[in-house]
Amino acid sequence: MPTVAEVVFTTNMTGYQETFTDPSYTGQIVVMTAPQIGNYGVNTEDPESARPQVAGIVVRELSPTYSNWRATGGLPEWLAQGGVPALTEVDTRRLTKHLRAGGVMRGVIAAGESPTREALDALDACPSMEGLDLATVVTTRERYQWGNPDATYHVVAYDFGIKRNILRLFDSHDCRVTVVPSETPAADVLAMHPDGVFLSNGPGDPSAVTYAPANIRAIAHAQVPLFGICLGHQLIGLTFGGRTEKMPFGHRGGNQPVKDLATGKVLITAQNHGFAVAGTVEGVDGAPELAVTHINLNDGTVEGLRHRSLPIFAVQYHPEAAPGPHDAVPMFDQFVTALQSRRASSGPTA
Repeated sequence: MPTVAEVVFTTNMTGYQETFTDPSYTGQIVVMTAPQIGNYGVNTEDPESARPQVAGIVVRELSPTYSNWRATGGLPEWLAQGGVPALTEVDTRRLTKHLRAGGVMRGVIAAGESPTREALDALDACPSMEGLDLATVVTTRERYQWGNPDATYHVVAYDFGIKRNILRLFDSHDCRVTVVPSETPAADVLAMHPDGVFLSNGPGDPSAVTYAPANIRAIAHAQVPLFGICLGHQLIGLTFGGRTEKMPFGHRGGNQPVKDLATGKVLITAQNHGFAVAGTVEGVDGAPELAVTHINLNDGTVEGLRHRSLPIFAVQYHPEAAPGPHDAVPMFDQFVTALQSRRASSGPTA
């Protein structure tokens, strides 16, 4: 059967297992710009979800052997077990230049030396990423707990496609996490008396996640600290009057320079998104309550937001990395500081 999906590229040189298991890549064929993929194998510790999430991969060379002390198997076998098709011996850097020039586009992976009628029909039927709510596809079906049950702080995390390293970092910051499905009503979340609420990353078009803004507004009205990453950042922008737009080829990889406008410091960040909150360093279009805190130094897109009067902030990039640099991990410290402030003003939560 042909595999059809949006074709995107990532510039990460390592971390392919984390990339392939990131739910934000659902519905996408990922082109790897690094020339050899698979040389250090796979293991049971690095996946960002329970299974591969990519629709397919395109590589220059898929290493048939591996060598690493942490490895438990080879990448080709792992992909086959997960049902992920791999197209190899492709000039991926040339393909990347094509995607940068023409923008991301739908593609098909199928057997044979030339496209069959079946493959072309499948490609014609492939929907555009615009208008797709994929968060409801990848979200957990049942709430679950993560971290030390005796941790100081309790965070409720909306799962729009959450990565495990986000949960690991909350655990390391003395937070226990209750992960809830993407459509969980705000009343159910507030009934858990959380110290804070987290809005996760995820795939698809943020404007199609139409049920989220009402829940975010209700939580914000309750003065509960809110922290969003990637899709969560975009949903906060939409909630307070902004809009999102499809980017020509998005930001994917571990080398995106982002400027913190408050300090002037430049962070090298991990990113994975094809949509952005419309705005400039001056502010977000249609959302005067939101201040821009970070911008991308490559193209000027909005990379961070904070509410001017409520304990709400968000970033477009991935401070949890996995894969990528750790420059932005202190964003979790900032959230914990907001939890501490709320605890100090209102007392311990139930």
